Amino acid sequence: MTTQLQFARAGEITDVIKSVARDENVDAELVRKEIAAGRLVIPANSLHIKTNLRPVGIGRILRTKINANIGTSSVSSSVETEIEKMKVALDAGADAIMDLSTGGDLDDTREKLLAQCPVPFGTVPIYQVIQNRNVEDINEKIILQTIEKQAKQGVDFFTIHAGVLKEHLPLLETRLGGIVSRGGALLAKWMLYHNKQNPLYEMFDDLCALMAEYDICFSLGDGLRPGCIADATDKAQIAELKTIGELTARAQKAGCQVMVEGPGHVPFDQIKFNMEIEQEICNGAPFYVLGPLVTDIAPGYDHITSAIGGTAAAFYGASFLCYVTPREHLGLPNVDDVRAGVIASKIAAHAADIARGLKGAAQRDRNLSIARFNLDWKTHIAESLDPQTAGRMHDEACKAANASAPSEAEGSDLPSADYCSMCGKEWCSVRINKEIREINFKK
Repeated sequence: MTTQLQFARAGEITDVIKSVARDENVDAELVRKEIAAGRLVIPANSLHIKTNLRPVGIGRILRTKINANIGTSSVSSSVETEIEKMKVALDAGADAIMDLSTGGDLDDTREKLLAQCPVPFGTVPIYQVIQNRNVEDINEKIILQTIEKQAKQGVDFFTIHAGVLKEHLPLLETRLGGIVSRGGALLAKWMLYHNKQNPLYEMFDDLCALMAEYDICFSLGDGLRPGCIADATDKAQIAELKTIGELTARAQKAGCQVMVEGPGHVPFDQIKFNMEIEQEICNGAPFYVLGPLVTDIAPGYDHITSAIGGTAAAFYGASFLCYVTPREHLGLPNVDDVRAGVIASKIAAHAADIARGLKGAAQRDRNLSIARFNLDWKTHIAESLDPQTAGRMHDEACKAANASAPSEAEGSDLPSADYCSMCGKEWCSVRINKEIREINFKK
């Protein structure tokens, strides 16, 4: 079949391109040009697009997108729980979903999730390749069969760790954290056991042919990403990135769309360099970053460390942020963790879009500010990024105010229509500001 990249290079504006352009309020021809240049991707399996997929574009001319990871493990494998997590993530504003399942019936889990997933859906096929096998026993035939099976189910993008090479492994000797990527670690073990090159690298042309058949987008995985700030931007990470740059060009030549995955744990002062060097080496292919986390000392709050790094990453060059939940490094996230992770990443993405001057990015902020200064609580909450949480806190304030001063507050939206519970009536700067304006206008 003809892929979106091939259509774009031929000058054709497809229905998928038109859909993304409408959603983003940008010119369809601009979207086509960016796809043709390899700077924008629309992960849309030709089978998924025929069912329930709403196309989503990922690239610098568009708003920054958010991915939410879900999935079973060998410890917990409830498909119903993962479906609930996906629904919560989508409700909170996730633009894409990745199923990282490693436990239970992976085919059944994937099928049920995809049936209810209207956004781009990604996986890491090497996980299923390894399930119920010793890593030493995998071969190219098993890998291709697994990837084709997932392709036929409608997966839109695959994380492929083809950039981890045998010659990169000695560079890990001085690392504090070694290899933290599950896919990277499994492939490193395979290479050392067989004393051979990464099979994903060796069979890359075959992978391109298979991916192009279904128009599946590569997400070239960073198997040597740093797992702590001490390992950030080291020789191993950069060596792999250079290989990924080579693979990006090869995949695009074969007609495949490509995005590139990035770190990881990165000190704040190194984020700009990491974003810029990826753009240089990978010729501007969309950068998909995990975080990055700017410190290692906040387990339980890593959605915050990730959001700090995510804002900088999206400002300096990333197009796609993978969320991090509060439970990162501690355990499998629950439904509440998923919501918190998505919201934190949405804040990061939106803040970056404002800072880089993306057209229309700040309009929602303006709408909310107008409502806030008019003490229009209904609009204030509706325009917020997380109306569910804002509404709950608003209701709690109302109840507290009614309990403490029932004669004054009973039946009101908050303690009064012209002040809030943060300051109280006499101290409310918004109410006082109205009086100041009235005096000034009279003059």
